[in-house]
Amino acid sequence: MEAAPLADLLVKDARLLVTMTGEELYGGWVSIRDGFVEQVGRGEPPAAREVLDAGGCLVTPGLVNTHHHIFQNLTRAFRPVVNADLLTWLHVLARIWTRLDEEASYVSAWIGLAELALGGCTTTTDHLHVHPAPRLVDAEIAAAREVGLRFHPARGAMDLREEDGGVVPNVAVQPLDSILEDFERLVVAYHDPAPGAMLRVALGPSSVFDSTPELMRATAELAERLDVRLHTHLAQVPGEEAYCLERFGRRPVDLFDDVGWGSARSWVAHCIFPDADDVERLGRWGTAVAHCPSSNSLICEGIAPVAELRAAGAPVGLGCDGSASTDHASLWLEARTALLLGRVRNGPTGMSARDVLALATIGSAACLGREGELGVLAPGGCGDVVAWPLEGIPFAGAVSDPVEAWLRCGPVRPRHTIVGGRPIVRDGELELPGVDEMLRRHERIAREWQGVR
Repeated sequence: MEAAPLADLLVKDARLLVTMTGEELYGGWVSIRDGFVEQVGRGEPPAAREVLDAGGCLVTPGLVNTHHHIFQNLTRAFRPVVNADLLTWLHVLARIWTRLDEEASYVSAWIGLAELALGGCTTTTDHLHVHPAPRLVDAEIAAAREVGLRFHPARGAMDLREEDGGVVPNVAVQPLDSILEDFERLVVAYHDPAPGAMLRVALGPSSVFDSTPELMRATAELAERLDVRLHTHLAQVPGEEAYCLERFGRRPVDLFDDVGWGSARSWVAHCIFPDADDVERLGRWGTAVAHCPSSNSLICEGIAPVAELRAAGAPVGLGCDGSASTDHASLWLEARTALLLGRVRNGPTGMSARDVLALATIGSAACLGREGELGVLAPGGCGDVVAWPLEGIPFAGAVSDPVEAWLRCGPVRPRHTIVGGRPIVRDGELELPGVDEMLRRHERIAREWQGVR
């Protein structure tokens, strides 16, 4: 009998392997071929060309980041605005961000994507909403291809000028026609609808504070024609409702619906301040929500109604948000913060570690329109795997439930982060050349932008 062909990669001997399809396998393993999961099981594993040890580890699907502004890592923990409200913070930093060019976009993306891999992320979106120079998303895409993360850039846009009530400098604002033209260019050039795609493009006017209803409506129509997803901020701060009522005569979710975004094609960031009727409508539409717990705590003044949104039928995923508001890009840390805030909002039964793992995997996959493909370890799914070591002093005594231990104990960083069968982090170290040189370039740009010698 002819021997079965070797798998490309085997991750074996997990303390516990969680598939997110309902199975939890002690001593489990997962094999990957041609970028996709081939088998999942326990007991004797198949042979493979490459084997990674997951002894003592919780093994999960790769985590999926559903909201980010990666370029902001060039202005992390910026002292003048560390205690500012959102609009003051934006007013100050947007004037620095007008220096963004192709090099800064590429370098910040490279560093940001590497940081995400070190936090257990295998797929990320990025909402690049400031465009003072052309082809900034192209530069991010080049970085993503080098680092090896699965990438879903949401090409952001702002068309509301300062003199008309906009909150960012006019150099970062673009005419509607130019925005729509670049939206279509990026989709035609890069968007891959095939299963297992490494790159998909979404369209992302930024918010009611900087994007006109005309842009929102035209973007929804274009997304329908091109069959791509839509992304924006919604119900982010308490003053958003008063602003929308005064400027547009309707509440934020009403306006969202009026411009054609109330559908399962859309996912929104934050959604901290919907009322009960808003929550019901978002669930009925299937509009997904990127929950950003650290940013919501630091700058957005509230706790999103995650349990209520999920109960209403709205998919909810996890997001880091910008690296100048959250200041880190660890999905593990976001997951732990989501656990804590869920319990602050709804009590000790309001959120469990398994609930949060569902947000970061299958919920996030739904935000990006990739249910059954990302966020699961099952045959035919993408070969994106993370092995989390639950060992040593921080986990001493945590013997009854590895999933709860994963978020309650720690901190923990991945032993292995695997994307499409390729290790990006192996034995806790990045598998990327040139990290030190990229850090030097990043520091030079950050110091120039911030005026720090």
